[in-house]
Amino acid sequence: MDLHEFFKEKSILITGGTGSFGRKLATLLIRECDPRRVIIFSRDEWKQWEMKKERPEFGDPRMRYFIGDVRDTQRLNRAFQDVDYIVHAAALKQVPAAEYNPSEFVKTNVIGAMNVVEAAISAGVRKVIGLSTDKACNPVNLYGATKLCQDKLFVNGNSYVGKRGYPIFSVVRYGNVLGSRGSIIPLWRKILKSGGKAVPITDPRMTRFWITLEQSVRFVLESFLIAKGGEIFIPKIPSMKIIDLAEAVAPGVPHEFTGIREGEKLHELMICQEDARHSIELSDRYVILPETQSRDHEFIRRFLGGREGKPLPDGFAYTSDTNTMWIGGQELMTLIQPYLEEM
Repeated sequence: MDLHEFFKEKSILITGGTGSFGRKLATLLIRECDPRRVIIFSRDEWKQWEMKKERPEFGDPRMRYFIGDVRDTQRLNRAFQDVDYIVHAAALKQVPAAEYNPSEFVKTNVIGAMNVVEAAISAGVRKVIGLSTDKACNPVNLYGATKLCQDKLFVNGNSYVGKRGYPIFSVVRYGNVLGSRGSIIPLWRKILKSGGKAVPITDPRMTRFWITLEQSVRFVLESFLIAKGGEIFIPKIPSMKIIDLAEAVAPGVPHEFTGIREGEKLHELMICQEDARHSIELSDRYVILPETQSRDHEFIRRFLGGREGKPLPDGFAYTSDTNTMWIGGQELMTLIQPYLEEM
């Protein structure tokens, strides 16, 4: 089954839908999948108004705009009625802000995720995928810790659906998104356009996983097709050195090393050794299986469904510095060029 067939005449709701991811997802759904409705659920009416005016797809009669907050279970119960699939993208995300406003991040990222699970069960939604982050794996900051809690709530939400067997809750975890709002490329360009003479870099050794916005959206949509419940899907994506990215964005411009910020890692991690023991590798992704079912051979058989999956070797960890896929040089410059042209 392809994406068009799967989403055709279906109702899809996106929490946090006015963000970079939600806008791209709505665009692809309207252009390629012929849905019955695409519902943007977010708390900022101004961003919704701006989104409606941004491009023709967002004014399509199949688009709906609901004002609401994932902290509000009553509003979620209303919004989720007659919805087939949900992408939970709503979150507070800025790492330094989380350290100074921990209760607000818990209310949105943890309690909000719990509310989404409960409302989806009450409404009889078919499938729900939550967006995670590499920072949720062995977290060292509060933002990552709240996203790890979200992942656990989604994975174990499948235990509460009863004999009905749905909703199916799964998670997608990926790295930094090139050019997304708040990411490093727009920040650097803004600094240089305002007269800055150097590109600020926290540490010259730093590496990161990177994925384009369209790749991340398509990966989430494809994960809906194969989700059986409780999995964390992780794409095989390249790493890059931050100093290589800085040189591609601003060739020849000096670098200013500022030191690692509070709550920041030198290298990112998407599968730790403990999770690897109950994970499998497919051709285009890794899948962390629910630990409670990782020794259930019947579950594994049903999940694979004819696909070739293999266990990960002892001691495996999926980290940005030991990744086997790297991007740099001319390939990196070609990749980021569209983002530079947009700014």
